[in-house]
Amino acid sequence: MVRRSRAARPERRAVLRATGRSLQDQSLTDKGLAPPERKTGRVLLIACGALAREILAVKERNGWDHMDLTCLPAILHIQPDRITEAVEDAVLRHRDVYDQVFVVYADCGTGGHLQAACERLGVEMVKGPHCYSFFEGNDLFDARKDDETTAFYLTDFLARQFDAFIWKPMGLDRHPELLEMYFGNYTKVVYQAQIDDPALTERAREIADRMGLEFERRFTGYGDLETTMAAWARRPPD
Repeated sequence: MVRRSRAARPERRAVLRATGRSLQDQSLTDKGLAPPERKTGRVLLIACGALAREILAVKERNGWDHMDLTCLPAILHIQPDRITEAVEDAVLRHRDVYDQVFVVYADCGTGGHLQAACERLGVEMVKGPHCYSFFEGNDLFDARKDDETTAFYLTDFLARQFDAFIWKPMGLDRHPELLEMYFGNYTKVVYQAQIDDPALTERAREIADRMGLEFERRFTGYGDLETTMAAWARRPPD
């Protein structure tokens, strides 16, 4: 049996303190996260449900109590053409209540449409093509990209939700013979760990084994997500 490390427990306690309840990955995948009923903060973060735990942990450890969080369903990533409209609707729904609104998405497969929508709405978003890049650090990820064209990336969330996001939607639970067609050109799984949790590392390693790929773990922490949130936290209201 793989025991969860003590190092990972403070992160989970931080999330519980920040929300008053435990976050369930399946709910974040399908439903997202509603904002607090009492709008005590002057800043709202509109984010992907796949980032909820990380955002709340960063918020808690830095004491950014003036920031509230709402999340759209993480499963939107399966149909990225729906992300821009969903984010735009969320901004319009909440912007009159908060002094500032920020969008915690990268481009995420929207082909630049999300960036254009945010510029039109006058809201700022996280820089980068996707969360793999900003967790690694956009500059470092960009420097490595030519050497990692055959890498398949996992984050903590995706390691936990791999079956829901990859295995089942691609039909691999029913047709494992499709594995070579989907992933035959990949050579390794790169697990970008946000927290130090041996159980998640083992889960990511098992995914690499299932895919028939080499395994590499990188402890990235929160990367540019935290530095971006820090800049927003210091931003005076408009």
